[in-house]
Amino acid sequence: MRTLEQIKQASLITAIKTPYLANGDIDLAKYDELVEIQIAAGVDGIVVGGTTGEGQLMNWEEHLMLIAHSANKYGDKLLIVGNTGSNNTREAIKATKYGFASGMHAALQINPYYGRTSIAGVNEHFKRVLDIGPAFIYNVAGRTGQDLTPDIIEPLAKHPNLIGVKECGGNERIAHYEQQGIACWSGNDDEAHDARHTHKAHGVISVTSNLIPGLFRQLMDTKNDALNTSLQPLMNWLFCEPNPIAINTAMMMTGAVNPVFRLPYMPLSDEQQVEGVELINALSISDFVGKTAKPLLQDYSIVG
Repeated sequence: MRTLEQIKQASLITAIKTPYLANGDIDLAKYDELVEIQIAAGVDGIVVGGTTGEGQLMNWEEHLMLIAHSANKYGDKLLIVGNTGSNNTREAIKATKYGFASGMHAALQINPYYGRTSIAGVNEHFKRVLDIGPAFIYNVAGRTGQDLTPDIIEPLAKHPNLIGVKECGGNERIAHYEQQGIACWSGNDDEAHDARHTHKAHGVISVTSNLIPGLFRQLMDTKNDALNTSLQPLMNWLFCEPNPIAINTAMMMTGAVNPVFRLPYMPLSDEQQVEGVELINALSISDFVGKTAKPLLQDYSIVG
């Protein structure tokens, strides 16, 4: 087990991608390769089965298997955060209990999406899952349709198991929380450098670090406006369509993972791929995961 204070030391957490075999099953061998690359680059932790890892496309057996595998194999090297949140409180409770029983260090919990509830319901939902063990709360109003404003978060911060917030609401809000003693991790890669060095965020939970973990390690460790500015076009491209479409496409273009998409995700358009190839190949080949990027064209498969 890790204490909350130990968990809070993790400044770079990658929302790790889940790779697939040709038949659409999880490719554990390739997953391990990706995790080992993250470890070598100095990443502090991974979120398993997050949005980037397509937990929303997994059944719970796959999802919990991947959390258990990660905790068992890498729990001594990385902070293992299991995305066990759900819009169904009963499922979130069950998955979170299984995740902690499997050895994860922390959970990532989201407010109920689609079937939105009242603020009272949100508070009770979080209290039930926080009672189980240490957790990050994830605020991403663009996906849930409900912003977790400070009047919701600040009372929840009194719960002894709240690690902090993955906040997509911008750096002003992050600065406000950090001033209140509420730990924050940026959920916006393009803002993460400034969140860390100007607004005192604890770090970032990143999509981009799947592709450039070493460069993102630099962004978190040292204020480097020039590097941050140089990476903005790549980060903007990685969110030109809803995540994880672009990071999937990018890692397939560099050969880091098999070119297999699980629906409803599809590759970026040919024009978008050409733009991405130029941005990736402009980097040193040692700075990104995989080999020289090439457009996928039609060389990919889609599984239901």
